Amino acid sequence: MTTLNAETPAIAPPVRDDRPVAGSPRRRRFRLARSISKWLFVLPAVLFVLIFFGYPIVKNVAMSFQDYTTSTFYTGEAPWVGLQNYVTTVTSSLFTTTMLNTALFTIGSIVLQFAIGLGLALFFKRNFPLGGFLRSLLLLPWLLPLIASSAVWKWILDQDSGALNQFLGVFGVQPIPWLVSPSLALIAVIGVNVWLGIPFNTTILYSGLQGVPEELYEAAALDGAVGWRAFRHITWPSIRPVVSVVIVLGVVYTLKVVDVILGLTGGGPANSTQTLATWAYQKSFVQFAFGEGAAISNILIVISLVFAVVYLYMSRKEVDE
Repeated sequence: MTTLNAETPAIAPPVRDDRPVAGSPRRRRFRLARSISKWLFVLPAVLFVLIFFGYPIVKNVAMSFQDYTTSTFYTGEAPWVGLQNYVTTVTSSLFTTTMLNTALFTIGSIVLQFAIGLGLALFFKRNFPLGGFLRSLLLLPWLLPLIASSAVWKWILDQDSGALNQFLGVFGVQPIPWLVSPSLALIAVIGVNVWLGIPFNTTILYSGLQGVPEELYEAAALDGAVGWRAFRHITWPSIRPVVSVVIVLGVVYTLKVVDVILGLTGGGPANSTQTLATWAYQKSFVQFAFGEGAAISNILIVISLVFAVVYLYMSRKEVDE
């Protein structure tokens, strides 16, 4: 009888490898199943984008080349007019006015929103009592429906019974026609839009500031870089990606603002607050010239895309340099 030596190593049973061999039919089926499963997870989002974003954009582009009016809804006829809607839009006497108002409204809103938002974000970055409570209060303008905010501000800025003029009257200031003066209406509308946009800028910029390591400020302080020097060499380079997001989203959002202007002035007085967005709305839903309204909307979309591409390209170029 043979006995096993205690020092003899035990022979391990063979391990069965069930993994498919590379290049085998089973391996190809496995990869195909994985690819299909990935697309199945993405498919709902793709369908949502195509139905609710892709189709309206394609339909809007097609409509801008047609004579699309109210009669089209029951006759189904929308004659093809080519570039006529774009020619009518560009040659209109309102085109230059709306382009200028759109530029002033967008630039004024973005600059003031960003400057005030960044200042508040830097202020709230410091720890102090009731800081969290004040940040939550700052979000209230952002949470309110825009048309409701516009109605409140229209009452505040009313020339005869507005709260602002009554307050200024205590100091002997005569009533100011904030919303009925062609020279003041656009300024008033910009001010209201700035008030509405400050919470967004503050929130996003504050989150960017939270990601800047405190060790960088401590190391810079040892070299005497504090205050403005610390902001210039540490804070600003660190939050530049966040700034790009805030600027691009802010411009795209501001270009399409309709409800605030309609709620305050309706585009008046004398078209002094008429922008491309409000003009497109009035063409489509007041005058029912849907083809011209679609053409104006497409011009607005192209402006937004051009700005976003150029700004992001310039920002990336600065970072690479």
